[in-house]
Amino acid sequence: MEEQRLTMQDEVRTTDAPARACVRGEYAAYVRRKRLVLAALAAVLVATSCASLGIGSLSLSASDVLLGALGLADAQVNAVVQNIRLPRVLTAVVAGVALALAGCAYQATLRNPLASASTLGISQGAAFGASIAIIVIGGGAASAGAAASAYEGASMADPLTTALAAFAGAMLSTGVIFALSRFREMTPEAIVLLGVALSALFTGGTALVQYFAEDSQVAAVVFWTFGDLGRVTRAQLLAMALACALSAAFFFAHRWSYNAIEGGEGLAHGLGVDVRRTRLLSMVVASACASTVIAFCGIVNFVGLVAPHVMRRLLGADYRYLLPASAMAGATLLLFSDAVCHLIVAPLILPIGAITSILGAPVFIWLLFRGVSR
Repeated sequence: MEEQRLTMQDEVRTTDAPARACVRGEYAAYVRRKRLVLAALAAVLVATSCASLGIGSLSLSASDVLLGALGLADAQVNAVVQNIRLPRVLTAVVAGVALALAGCAYQATLRNPLASASTLGISQGAAFGASIAIIVIGGGAASAGAAASAYEGASMADPLTTALAAFAGAMLSTGVIFALSRFREMTPEAIVLLGVALSALFTGGTALVQYFAEDSQVAAVVFWTFGDLGRVTRAQLLAMALACALSAAFFFAHRWSYNAIEGGEGLAHGLGVDVRRTRLLSMVVASACASTVIAFCGIVNFVGLVAPHVMRRLLGADYRYLLPASAMAGATLLLFSDAVCHLIVAPLILPIGAITSILGAPVFIWLLFRGVSR
């Protein structure tokens, strides 16, 4: 009897061996395809970054860019590359990564493809906070009747005060959502709708503050909301990079939880994932990450909404690969938008927020018509 049982087990193992080998082969091909896409995205990001260093009022070749980055070119090229273009490109990369990761985390935990910093009231809260800093606190106040341009009006604002107020306003939206979620259990759909309501509330508050302001103050607020990668200082860039790195580490550490939530809350609970805790923590971290970028760069729309969508279509909803892919896609999208800002009506530089919206909205509409599914 024992001999018969062992013989049957050997037959089962022999029968299952080809099936296991087939599964292993398919999984290896699956992983290989994902890694190839990630490698292609990394190559595109590097190429776009190098091309962006040569774009501007002073056209530079690839050799000029390389020599300027190493400090081996003439004084003018060195100054342009190291003091102007390299910080701007690094800012675009860090900001794009941060916004895309935040959007990916929002969409993962809320299981809603429309979740982003702009639809949850984060961007509008930042604009409200900046308006308070510039108009009420007086950071951007100008003398009555002063014929200041938008740039001059914005330069009157204390950058640190404006950035802190914008960050506080952005986090206020998250705080309200967090408080109401603790007070009453809310579905992911209700959280997104609450974000839309908060967006309208902050937009109305910003309009009222501007209504009682002077022309130069309104110009300063409008200029801030345009978004500008060039106004970020090295210290601010370091703060953005730190926030981005910490947030990325948190999101990647929870990649398996996001994969479980993708299959439904019931499955996630069955696998031991505390969905409510993961959702709230992820929203807080994502909001802090996006708020840091918005506080320093201004309003930059659609990056956190479109980049995860496009990558989900290419890679599926495996967050082991979707998170880094979204990060690189967001950085590339913001770099491309910044290049358009500098080229379309050179030597004028268009606002980055307007360009990301113009480029991102058609892509998002196309994805909707193609039937993007979670």
